[in-house]
This record gives sequence, C-alpha cells and structure tokens, in this order.
Amino acid sequence: AKTRITNPVTQKRFILIIVCIALLLDNMLYMVIVPIIPDFLRSIGAWDTVTPTPIPGTNTSLYSNITNSSQDDVDVEYKNENVAIGILFASKAIIQLFVNPFSGTLIDKIGYDIPMMIGLVVMFIATTVFAFGKSYGVLFFARSLQGVGSAFADTAGLAMIADRFTSEHERSRALGIALAFISFGCLVAPPFGGVLYEFAGKVVPFVILAFISLSDGFMLLFVVKPYSERRWQMPRGTPIYKLIIDPYIAVAAGALSMSNVALAFLEPTMALWMEDTMHAVSWQTGIIWLPAFFPHVIGVIITVKLAARAPHYQWLMAAIGMAIIGLSTFIVPFCKTFGVLIVPLCGICFGIALVDTALLPILGYLVDVRHNPVYGSIYAIADISYSLAYAIGPILAGQIVQGVGFLNLNIIIGVFTLAYVPLLIFLRRVYDMTPQSHEDTILLTEEPATGLYQSVKDEYKRSQKDGINSSYKQYDAFGMDKLGNGRLDGPTNVEKSDSSDNMNGFAGSRTDNKAKSKNP
Repeated sequence: AKTRITNPVTQKRFILIIVCIALLLDNMLYMVIVPIIPDFLRSIGAWDTVTPTPIPGTNTSLYSNITNSSQDDVDVEYKNENVAIGILFASKAIIQLFVNPFSGTLIDKIGYDIPMMIGLVVMFIATTVFAFGKSYGVLFFARSLQGVGSAFADTAGLAMIADRFTSEHERSRALGIALAFISFGCLVAPPFGGVLYEFAGKVVPFVILAFISLSDGFMLLFVVKPYSERRWQMPRGTPIYKLIIDPYIAVAAGALSMSNVALAFLEPTMALWMEDTMHAVSWQTGIIWLPAFFPHVIGVIITVKLAARAPHYQWLMAAIGMAIIGLSTFIVPFCKTFGVLIVPLCGICFGIALVDTALLPILGYLVDVRHNPVYGSIYAIADISYSLAYAIGPILAGQIVQGVGFLNLNIIIGVFTLAYVPLLIFLRRVYDMTPQSHEDTILLTEEPATGLYQSVKDEYKRSQKDGINSSYKQYDAFGMDKLGNGRLDGPTNVEKSDSSDNMNGFAGSRTDNKAKSKNP
C-alpha cells in the first residue's frame, strides 16, 4: 500500500479525490441548513414575539413556506426572524473573510497538508455541533466555526491542486472537477437535508456529513504523511497584500466575486418571489436550483476542453460567462411558470461555471509567472472573493427586495454584472507572460523553484544554495541569452570546483530550452 501511495500519479489522484470530497462537504454543509434551521428554530420557540397578520393576497415572510399549513387565512410573522436567520446564514462567509488572509499566509509558510487537516477537523466539530445544537446561539457558533474550517480546507485544497498539477491543462481539468463537486454540493444539499429532516429528524443529515468529514481526514493522513517533508522545500510565498494589488489578480478576483453576486442574492429571495408570482408549493421552491447542476457541469467541461486547445482565450470564456449571467438575471423576474424559470437559472449557473473554470487556473498561472509559485495566498484571495458575495447576499437581499422590489434587484445585479465584462479584456495577454520576463523575482527568492519551474529543477540539482544566481546567469537555464538588463549580460565567474558532469548537464539544459523557446 505504501508503494502505491508514493507513486506520483496515484498520489495526485488521491489528492484530487480528497480535495473534492472536502469541497463537497463544505458546500453541502453550507446549503443543507436552508430547509432545516428556520423550521427547527420555530419548533423550539427561538422567537419570542409572534404577530398574526391577515394575508393581503400574498405572503410577506421570507421563510413563509415553512409556516403551519393549517393557518389558511393568517400568516404568522415572527418578529426579527428574517434578519436573525440572514445573519446566521451569512456568518460563515463573514468569518471566512477574516480568517482567509491568515490561513493563506499560514499555508504559504508550512505547506498544504496540515492546514487541510485543520480545516477538516474544524468542519467535523462544526457539523457535530449543528447536529446536537438546540439554540440559536449554539447554531450561530457552529455556522461561524464552519467559516473557520472552510477558510483552511477550501484554500488549502485549491492550492494543493495547483501545486500538484503543474501543467496548465492538468490544472484546468483538476480545478474543473473540483468546481463540479462544489456545484453538486450546493445544489443537492437542500433536497438532501429537507428529506432527511422530514423523515429522520435534524440529527441524521449532520451526522452523515460529520462521518464524511472524518473519513476524508483519515484519507488525507494516509496519503500525504510520506510527503510531509515537502513543506520544507517550498520557496517563500509572496505576501497576500502584494498579490491583491497586482492588477491582473485584482481583475480576476473581482470577476469571481461579481459572478457569484446573482446566486448569492437570488437564493434567499427566490422562494418568496415564486410563491407570490406563481403560487409555488414547497417542493418546487426546494428543487428549483437542482436542474442547474447539469448546465454547470457542462460549462466546466466546455471550458476545460477549450482551455486545452486555446488557453489564450480563457479570458474570453470568462467574459462570455459573465455576460450570460447578466442577461439571465434580467430574464428571471419575467418568468411566470416553474418550467420557464428553470431556463434563466440554468443560464446563471452555466455562466458561473465558465467564469470560475477559466479564472481559477489563471490565478495559479499569474502566481507562477509574476510571483513566487506558492499557492496558499492566491487561493485565499479566490476564497475571499466568493465569501464577499455570500457574506452580504443573505443579509441585504431581503431588505433590497422589500425596498425596491424583486424586479429592480435583478436589474441592478444584471447591470453591474454586464458592466464588469469589459474589465476582463485586461486578462487577454496573461498567457503571453513567461517566467523569463520575471527572472528578477526568481533570483531574489534564493529558493528552489516549483510549479512551472518543476521541469527545470528536475534537469539538474544545485549542490549549494549560494550557487543559484551564478547557475542561472552562466548556464542560462531558462534559455535566455540576454534579459535586457546590463548586470546579467556577459560572462560570470563560476568556481573551478564545478564538476564537468554538472557543466554538461547545464549545457544540455540550455540547448533543450533554446530549442523549445524557438518552437513554442
């Protein structure tokens, strides 16, 4: 078994499975509480004030689909319920926003496996608290604790994929698979939780998720233990604040956040609007997002296939996805039947798939060519982008609908989403960048290279760290005769103690790389 796990190809597959399960777990836990917690809090009397008001033809409570069905003429309004539940739902993303900068920096310093394990353990504890918690305060604590676990597990998982899958095609494919699991977790969790809560009680769905978390943790311990020494070989990562001010990273991160605004704002308001406009019943409001899983997966597959053939056009795929999201958002409020509404919602999820699948690999590539190839902080930024949308959505969406209406909410989201599309043009030349054009960054790290530089590192072994600079300049490891920098032009002094074998090895590397640079 040990030989099998230490095989690089098999080990990468196990890593991908572990990360996908962790992302599935996190997103199922994120959405499984939607059909459970509001009804559970009412059943335990969490809200003191109950005000019966006559129904003026339409319901006014955000969670009115969970009221007592025997009250045909009266809608029971629980004072401050919507605000309290909105804050409960958003607390996970809010905590995640604050923890992500710390988790990303920690991952850059100590590697990916330990933070991943921390995240799984914390999510196991949070899930257990959800299962047995019986008050609003305890459930709020569990939701916030989940945010801490997500900040570690999600960031470490995406960074681990970027680190282990070094070629752009492999990386895009692996990240696409991970995104499919994220989508599946979000969309299958509400019916999963609702059915089990109805027939087996509140504890069962959370116990199942806790068991999945525990199993994933044991898998991680079994797979990465022989590789724990890798963290001492990692170069020093670029600080997260420097990554955020990189204009290319800022544009990509902003797009990730903007593309999820529609989903973050529509999810908490869709059920009420469906009841008002099409008199939808509970099962319809519960499964309305489920069909959108299939176009999301199709979008992931299309983007991965096109990225393999034309990686330089990934920015265009993201722009098309953003435009589809904006246009679909305009259509939503004009849908009058359940079947018609599925179409724009599928369009939104299809567009999100295009944006996410195109931009997550771009973030990894930008770190490879413009910074140090350590991925904790960059995927912490990606996680922050997602969390920003889901932190404000559940809190503000209901208030905006009450203030300006559901139609105007969709118009606002659509306008801002379409307005962001032109900014993605700035990413059109990302894949024209090469590590050669950023060698100054490489030289200053004084650390062995990873990521895209792995193939160069495998060609030769540097005997002393002090000899890195001279090796780059004398033997031209990246196939560059001149960089346009005077201090690197001309010969350099190399100690006579260098062996002839090393000289031949470096010279061969130079010849091979020059040939590759002429024939990209």
